[in-house]
Amino acid sequence: MVCSQEHLHTGGAMQEKMLWGALSILRVIWCLAPQKGYLHPDEFFQSPEVIAGDILDLEINRPWEFHSAFPCRTVLIPLMTSGTAFWIINFLQRLGFEMAFNYSYLLLVLPRLIITLLSFLLDYTVHQVAPVWACNPWKALVLLAMSPVTLVFYTRTFGNAVEGVLFALLLLLIKPGNSNPESNSTNSKDHHFIGLVLTVGFFNRPTFLCFALAPLIYWAAQRGSRGSCASHTMLILTLMKTVPSVVLLSGLFVLADTIYYTGHWPLSVTGRESFIKQLMKNTILTPINFLHYNMNPENLAQHGVHPRITHIAVNGFMLFGLCHLFAVSSAFKMLRTLIWSKCNPDKSHYERPPQQASLLLMFYFVPLMSLSFFKHQEPRFLIPLIVPLVLLVSNYNSAMKTKCVIVLFNVTGALFFGCLHQAGLIPSLIHIQQTVQPKFTSSNMSCHHTVLFTHTYMPPLYLLNLKKGQTSVDIIDLAGCNKDLMCQKLRGLQEELSLRNTQVLGRKYHLRAVFPGSITTVIKSCGLSYKDEVLFTPHLSMEDPPKMCDLLSGNLESHLSLHVIEVDVGTTMG
Repeated sequence: MVCSQEHLHTGGAMQEKMLWGALSILRVIWCLAPQKGYLHPDEFFQSPEVIAGDILDLEINRPWEFHSAFPCRTVLIPLMTSGTAFWIINFLQRLGFEMAFNYSYLLLVLPRLIITLLSFLLDYTVHQVAPVWACNPWKALVLLAMSPVTLVFYTRTFGNAVEGVLFALLLLLIKPGNSNPESNSTNSKDHHFIGLVLTVGFFNRPTFLCFALAPLIYWAAQRGSRGSCASHTMLILTLMKTVPSVVLLSGLFVLADTIYYTGHWPLSVTGRESFIKQLMKNTILTPINFLHYNMNPENLAQHGVHPRITHIAVNGFMLFGLCHLFAVSSAFKMLRTLIWSKCNPDKSHYERPPQQASLLLMFYFVPLMSLSFFKHQEPRFLIPLIVPLVLLVSNYNSAMKTKCVIVLFNVTGALFFGCLHQAGLIPSLIHIQQTVQPKFTSSNMSCHHTVLFTHTYMPPLYLLNLKKGQTSVDIIDLAGCNKDLMCQKLRGLQEELSLRNTQVLGRKYHLRAVFPGSITTVIKSCGLSYKDEVLFTPHLSMEDPPKMCDLLSGNLESHLSLHVIEVDVGTTMG
């Protein structure tokens, strides 16, 4: 009987290994496919959109966080991720591989591939720390690999994905050693690596301190408990060991950001001002600017203000499904046990949870509750929590129905975020890039293209592969403007370009409009005539979702597509 159980356990572990391997291959293939879903503008505008302009000299729309007047983002992290991909493309271009530079596919996929490869550090961390935390390593790895958070968010160029990788590395560095108390003596250099991770995480996103707080205190307490001094003193002394590496690497970040945003070294200035004033005036501290901006309620209101329970009541379920429910249930059970033991110290009605589970709950809920103090709460802010969550859930013996619900949730989430949400925009940009690129013809006629986007996410211009300073393409983003303004702008452009076509010899002007199918009737009411229409299916805009009656009317493809029309700039419909 014992042999039979061991055989079943070995067979189950082998199946989990094979499933993890298949899901890992899927992660890479789906990155290369590529995924068409567009999760949030920040996946482009906090990394590849900016760096493509710097390295490849492409036309871009520089976001406000990277303006030199008040920079809120370090440039080093995007340079190390998207920059690596664009340096490869630049190198291929110098070798004469022109297609490598002109093809938007590489501009889209290579930066994503860098993040995807980094995401396997999560898998490595789970595999290494699971036995230490008394968790099932291969079950945790399967939960990690099949999650839509891993398959979609960790294959995109989000700063949150980098934050999640750094959080995983921190959990790896602070894992307890073997049962022998002296085993940690061989890791006396860990505080330097922890300091490096803390610094990179803080400059990447200052919110990293919310994630690092509980692991850092646990690590310092473990080290301090072996000393002879008072525990609080040892705790502080242990944390102070990270200071040299923090200071050293912070200086590197500050120097790089200062040179990037000001164009000169912090100390390469002259004048009658004192040394300290010159230093303060010319030094760029992007994390401080980030915190200063986000502490202003008026600034947060521009990006959306949410109830403080949004993370725990909505975003956690949206990202993690039943796994988040298991964590919340475990947290309530632990609190109930603690309260009962305080009120009834002589009774043991409730069994105390294992110490490992309690610590994993802290690693999950301390960041979640800390981030809940900020009123701007988006689901992607929680994606670093997937590592402690899968470790915590891996010990649950779920029924078959529960497993089916988890699988169904993961498949649905991956398809929605990866294949449906705003999924027509990126293919439309690649189509437009092929359309507006100059073509060599026998005639001397040149073309000018005006492309208007409305009711879509902000289009990343670098995917159009247009050189800086070009004058042949104008991009207009109307965002979610109202019907009257949209029609007024379209009619005005049609009349203006029609007039230019009659007055300017040797140049042909074109006008294209890009919009979701849910506002097709609004576009038609503008009274425009168009001679070409291309649909990119599927495309679902949650900001302008199609009405149920429209979906049931029979024209499903039109309402679940992104439309690209070429407006006839010579005529208008009466």
